[in-house]
Formats: sequence, structure tokens, C-alpha cells
Amino acid sequence: MSQVLDPPTPTAAPAAAAAADTDLAALAARHGLSVSGARPSLPQYVRQLWARRHFIGAFSTAKLTAQYSQAKLGQVWQVMTPLLNAAVYYLIFGMLMNTSHGVEDFVPFLVTGVFMWTFTQSSIMAGTRAVSGNLGLVRALHFPRAALPVSFCLQQLQQLLFSMGALVLILLAFGVPPAPSWVLAVPALALQFVFNTGVSMVMARVGSKIPDMAQLMPFLLRTWMYASGVMFSIHHMTGPDSGLPSWVGPLLQVNPAVVYIDLMRFALIDSFGGDMLPDHVWALALGWALVAGIGGFIYFWKAEETYGRG
Repeated sequence: MSQVLDPPTPTAAPAAAAAADTDLAALAARHGLSVSGARPSLPQYVRQLWARRHFIGAFSTAKLTAQYSQAKLGQVWQVMTPLLNAAVYYLIFGMLMNTSHGVEDFVPFLVTGVFMWTFTQSSIMAGTRAVSGNLGLVRALHFPRAALPVSFCLQQLQQLLFSMGALVLILLAFGVPPAPSWVLAVPALALQFVFNTGVSMVMARVGSKIPDMAQLMPFLLRTWMYASGVMFSIHHMTGPDSGLPSWVGPLLQVNPAVVYIDLMRFALIDSFGGDMLPDHVWALALGWALVAGIGGFIYFWKAEETYGRG
């Protein structure tokens, strides 16, 4: 005689597993346990990052010191690199292409643009590799991952401050006297640092998921540089006699790189007057810093638990 067995209810096993998971979750919560590597709340994350401020400063300084440790000239390259870039751009754009025409104090104008652009470019490139290039550190230690892009941007700020000594000497050598407006360089530089850090955090998250982004970024940054008036005056190149549509000039002038570069030129160079700046330039600089800084920080934080995995 055949015997028919009743099959088990299909939902019985999943239901039991779900109940077990619920019991384990309740047990963990009761004893104050949490998922390893879980993303903290945004206020808690900010507090954790602030608590690591000494690590961020020490890490950025160590990276800066080690950057040229194998070179015979050592830290001199911190100043020589942007100066050599400025010399090349002066030869090509200032002399061969004659973009210096109509620009007073062209050498200080060019060197200031190159130094400030290098600050942004280097910060973003370092941010792109901040997570993907430090996976050993990310996987070995528990710390807020935002510390990495912030420390790399701080490293670039320290390098720029070394270079500013050379910039001041160039300004004096080409007849640009010290002026009270030089004080404006401090808030302009602070806003640029916040902007750079925000963009670096965005690129750090993108770069952690798409390693090839580090190879693509130099081309994107070079394109951005040519639209940022580093080697030429946007005010002169987009004037009434340029033949360009009237909307091109205002569009280029709200480019954040242009805003920060021209603010520094306005602060340091007498001949670069306020008429060469876009309207409400300080509001623009503050707006770009807040959008990039806050937006980039939140965008990076949202993927905190994924860094170093996979």
C-alpha cells in the first residue's frame, strides 16, 4: 500500500529563518552590538572625523615630506614644479600665441593662475586615488574614510603655501607692490580649499568604484583648465570685439575655477581690477564652496560602509 506524505509548507523554512534573524537582531540590539562597518549617522560621522583631526594633519604632513624624498632637490620641487609649468605656459601662450596682449602684469597674472589652478588640479587628482590607492590602510584600520580625501587636500594646501613665498617674490620682482588687498587672499584661499575638498570627496567615491577614473581625470582636468583663463584673460578674450556670442563670457566667468583664480588675482595684482570680475563674485565663491563642500561630504558619507570591500 502506497503511503502519501504531505509535503512541508514551502514558506515554513523562510519564515523560520526570518524569525531567527529577528531574534538575533533583537539580541544584538539588547547588548549594544551593531553591524561591523555600518555607516554612522551624519552628525556622528562629523564628530568622528573631528576626533581624527590630529591624524589628518600628521598624515598630510608625512605625505608631503615623502613626496619628493627620493629627489636630490627634495622639497625645492614644491616650488619648482608650478614655476616650470608657468614658464612653459608663458613660452607657448604668452610669446608664441600672444595671449599676453592687453594684459597688464602678464607674468604675475600667469603665475598666480598657474599656482591656483595647480592647487585645484592636484587636490582633485589626489582625491580620485584617496581610497583606491590606500586600500591597505582602509582595510586594516577603522576610521572615517573621509579623513583620506581631506588629508590629501590639506597636503596640497600646505604645498601651495610653500609656493606662495615664490609667488610673492615674483610679484615684487615685476613691480607689483604689497597692498592691503593682499589680505583678501586668505578668505579666497579658504573658500577654494573647501571647494577642492568637496570635489575631491566626490571623486574619491567615484574612483573607489571605477579605478579607470584616475586615468581619465588628467584629460578632463586639462579641458577644464583651458576653459578657466589660467593662461589668458577671459575678460579680454570674450569682449565685444571677440566675435563670440554674448553669453559665452558670463558662462565662463561663473566657472568655479575662474572665480577662485580671479579672486586671487584681484587680491594680489593692482592692475587686475574689480571690473574684470563677475557680478557678486564673493557670493559665487561662497556658493560654490558650500555646494561642493557640503554636497561632496554627504555624497562620500553615503557610501562609507562600502569603501575597501569587494
